[in-house]
Amino acid sequence: MDHAAHASHGAHGGGASWRTAAQATLHCLTGCAIGEILGMVLGTAFGLHNGATVVLSVLLAFVFGYALTMRGVLKAGLDVRAAVKVALAADTVSIMVMELIDNTVMVTVPGAMDAGLGDALFWVALAGSLVLAFALTVPVNKWMIARGRGHAVVHAHHQH
Repeated sequence: MDHAAHASHGAHGGGASWRTAAQATLHCLTGCAIGEILGMVLGTAFGLHNGATVVLSVLLAFVFGYALTMRGVLKAGLDVRAAVKVALAADTVSIMVMELIDNTVMVTVPGAMDAGLGDALFWVALAGSLVLAFALTVPVNKWMIARGRGHAVVHAHHQH
């Protein structure tokens, strides 16, 4: 992230830019998508009930989302306890919103959760759910960053 985008965070006195919010959301989406896709693939491959697959996907999305944030702030010198606090503050709301949206899409698209890994419906629904989750989470992150919350917390500890 360049210095101009970094300076647009609410903690620096101005409102968050859409660019900053999109970058923060993309960062969050990376961890969420890894966990979400892995959970959906594992749940589908093992024939888990739809509810168990969703729970697995959500848990893995939080694990990977927090892990990516913690990796950056640990590298910047924070201890594990402080890194956990930063990750929780930075990503919890964003991950919750993304997971609510993408799992709602997956369970409401007829046949998506029952489609096999070789079925285009599964992959199209999953990709579409992540795109929609990104689009609807950007404004949430913009609002939070402008108030010095969410991903703005990370920027006190490291640069992208």
